[in-house]
Amino acid sequence: MLPRPPRPRQAQLTRIHHPTDRTNTLDRGLCLFFPSPNSYTGEDMAELHVHGGTAVVGAILQALGGLPGMRLAEAGEFSRRAFDSGKMDLTEIEGVADLVNAQTEEQRRMAVRQAGGELHRMYDRWRTQLVGARAQMEAFIDFSEDENIEDGVVPQARAGVQVLGAAVRRHLDDRRRGELLRDGVELCIVGPPNAGKSSLLNRLALRQVAIVSEVAGTTRDIVEATLDIGGFPVVIRDSAGLRETTGDAVEAEGIRRAVEAARRADVRVVVLDAEQAMRARSIADAVSHPAWLELTAMPHTFVVLNKVDRPAVRGWAPPPGFSPGLRPVLVSCVTMEGWDALMRGVAADIRGTWGSHSSAAASMPLTKARHREHLLRCMGHVDAFERCEDVVLAAEELRHAADALGRITGRVGIEDVLDALFTQFCIGK
Repeated sequence: MLPRPPRPRQAQLTRIHHPTDRTNTLDRGLCLFFPSPNSYTGEDMAELHVHGGTAVVGAILQALGGLPGMRLAEAGEFSRRAFDSGKMDLTEIEGVADLVNAQTEEQRRMAVRQAGGELHRMYDRWRTQLVGARAQMEAFIDFSEDENIEDGVVPQARAGVQVLGAAVRRHLDDRRRGELLRDGVELCIVGPPNAGKSSLLNRLALRQVAIVSEVAGTTRDIVEATLDIGGFPVVIRDSAGLRETTGDAVEAEGIRRAVEAARRADVRVVVLDAEQAMRARSIADAVSHPAWLELTAMPHTFVVLNKVDRPAVRGWAPPPGFSPGLRPVLVSCVTMEGWDALMRGVAADIRGTWGSHSSAAASMPLTKARHREHLLRCMGHVDAFERCEDVVLAAEELRHAADALGRITGRVGIEDVLDALFTQFCIGK
């Protein structure tokens, strides 16, 4: 399809013609050739950079498909081939997928770090340390008499595993930062009926997500939208208005679900009608539901007094005892008064709680529930190793711990154990 073979790793401007009709020029574009193993997949690869018109792309794909042995790649096949050839591990491939799907700036930053191998290097370093400790234990078991290996090898291995275990525990104790950044921080809007919860959600989403009505109990199920707040993905959920008594069984179920959603949420925004709040002495007096005190006492909770554009509310400020420990934000979903203060407060709370890992200097957080599962399994074997007095059984626990880490990156085997053993002790020299 080209007049002449392309030179390796050099962009070549060329005509691209039909393979069976050299007079039929399909396009004029760039061709790049990457010989094995210096390519994305580790195999010989060629790229055609052409104009993006539908007819151009369709004609070139049809021409390529007509060549012997050529077919369209399956979904993810290039990354799968890169993994099979050892160019990438599972965490890096997951990072590439996250990078493709990133919708916010913070998601992009974390995906770039993971796709660049930061998680892989950390997990692989831990696994190498476990393999080395196991090699020490195995050497003591099999060769202590013949090779005169010192007794201090076992305490040394135990001390190294203890330090590693502390590092893994710190990594696990990250308040799900990476997972929340990837999947979204959950923010639940709660409040009594007609306080303006659905209006707040619609303002945040910049579209009509929830039905707004003066009729109490209009919102009966959880309504949600995913937004970008300060560079972080935030899943915002509007819920049924909370009130203590209702004669509607469907509304009662919606209230129950609203309370549960608020309890599970990472951030809560309690919305109250400012005019009604003026007549109350506290939040507890402003609403009537048993869950209010519990929800407002939870961390990461914002109290919003809505409808401050009404004449009766102008100039009013909540008294000091209205919401102990909380600073209500006065807003209007009609005039957008107080909106910037609310957004800054929510963004700062999310960034301060879950966003420190975005810094390049911070350690890479957990990003997948799969990683957490294998790390917990690894720590189970590390804990068993520390309790085990029999060196044979202790070495076996290290094998299981290293395998658990290897399953995260896709590296599970015994050859590196043998390499570490012979490198450290030069047995059979």
